Amino acid sequence: MKIAIVKLSAMGDIIHAMVALQYIKKANPSIEIDWIVEEGFAKVLEGNPHIDNILPVNLKAIKKDKKQFFAQIDTVKQYANNKYDLVIDAQGLLKSAIVAKFLGKNRAGFSKNSIREGLASYFYKQKIEIAYDANTIDRNAKVMSAPLGIEITPKMIMEKERFLFYREDDVVKHLSEGKKNIIFIIGSTWESRNYPKEQFVKIANALEENILIAWGSKAEKEDAMWMASQSPWVRVLPKMNLNGLKAIIGKSDLLIGNDTGPTHMAWGMNVPSITIFGPTPTNRVYETPINKVITSSSKVNHYKLNKNDFSIREIDPEVITVMAKEL
Repeated sequence: MKIAIVKLSAMGDIIHAMVALQYIKKANPSIEIDWIVEEGFAKVLEGNPHIDNILPVNLKAIKKDKKQFFAQIDTVKQYANNKYDLVIDAQGLLKSAIVAKFLGKNRAGFSKNSIREGLASYFYKQKIEIAYDANTIDRNAKVMSAPLGIEITPKMIMEKERFLFYREDDVVKHLSEGKKNIIFIIGSTWESRNYPKEQFVKIANALEENILIAWGSKAEKEDAMWMASQSPWVRVLPKMNLNGLKAIIGKSDLLIGNDTGPTHMAWGMNVPSITIFGPTPTNRVYETPINKVITSSSKVNHYKLNKNDFSIREIDPEVITVMAKEL
């Protein structure tokens, strides 16, 4: 059997869906799995032994150049020559449903009431029902496994094997042999999801370990440099690609970060982590003995997130420090 999974973005969503692969392959070792993904996130998937082919697209290019629409459709049509027995749209957006339509006739995805863009469900032959406000990882696991007649339970996810892999990378030279190596992820897609840099500095000074800050934008780098100027324990990592990011996280002792893709990498590699939540729901993640969450006092509406909720700033850095020392 040959299947195509459509999960285009973003990093955290891709990671949360990848956990299902090991159980699909265990249930059916001969199944062939191809994954269609935005080319900017392809390296997140690289090295996973359960993916046969990573097939990139660049739908984001269409925003800048409308002519790219036809070029990207042609790319997807070429992938359709692989003759898939089943196409699973694990994204649940109109654009991902259209990609799935061009890939094959037998398509599966979320039901109308299970996704934000309900129109997408009309493109699927099999429609998977699961509450929109259910745990994100459970949702991904179900939409990817149910069409294959496979059940993935929460217990199985709690006992998962690591599923993110990397090649050796020079970035690991920044790790210390004499101190614990702690990665700080200080940015995210919204400012209100970011724990204050001043609070991160207090945590660094309290821990007195080798604190390494990963950054992905000019603004994040500037914040990281400021933090390094305020603490003798903080070092700013160089600009990295996704392989380097996986490598440094995979070899670290602990990651502390906002609710964003790089933070979720730690969970995917069974590395201890603390995810700091403000205006987003904690049901995006699984809390485990080594993967913890700390939340603000906000009551989050899963159906309408408030980007002006800055309650994350109220979280006491001492609470995070105590949890970090325990981990």
